[in-house]
Amino acid sequence: MEEVAPGAIRVVVVDDHPVVRRGLRALLDSLGDVEVVGEVADGEAAVREVQLTHPDVVLMDVQLPGVDGVEATRRVCRARPDVAVLMLTMFDDDSTVFAAMRAGARGYLLKGAEQEEIGRALRAVVAGQVVFGPGVAARVLGLFSGGAVPAVGEPAFPELTERERQILDLLAAGRRTASIAQALHLSPKTVSNHLTTVFAKLQVAGRAEAIVEARQRGLGGRS
Repeated sequence: MEEVAPGAIRVVVVDDHPVVRRGLRALLDSLGDVEVVGEVADGEAAVREVQLTHPDVVLMDVQLPGVDGVEATRRVCRARPDVAVLMLTMFDDDSTVFAAMRAGARGYLLKGAEQEEIGRALRAVVAGQVVFGPGVAARVLGLFSGGAVPAVGEPAFPELTERERQILDLLAAGRRTASIAQALHLSPKTVSNHLTTVFAKLQVAGRAEAIVEARQRGLGGRS
């Protein structure tokens, strides 16, 4: 193993493929100024590992079992806003990039990035910069120059699950919690829990703000 420099960037690697994790550890260890302090295979474990190891950066995949990388990013950023999340994934579609950045990721690279590119990105996000790989930068500029609205044909609020979007749609239509629960055959408590998650994902204070934002994006158009 390469000797780690004093003050090295502490990194937690999150990927559900053991071979990928081992490869990333070897790549990062060889940089000299990076220390891998944890490796985990799913989003929930990522949040726990961040609390245990206090890294500078989380290198996060998107597609993970259970809690996916976007939701894990949101939870990490909420719990430890001082920790930078750098996405490293094979997904470069607009909705995934948009959702990751909304969740708080400071960078987005595609798997296959060269060692030096990953190293530069790690150093940049630790310094407070936002970075994108060459294959993502133009897409992100297009998204945010247009007000960060998903492209035509994509669902509103791609950061939400289908169930969360259904609940938000009914909320925007004027339904109360009990009515939403009845319509979707859920318990009121389950609906309330989903709404709490929706409010956190949309970064709104409560029902009123969520309804306004949802209606602006075309939800709630039912009697």
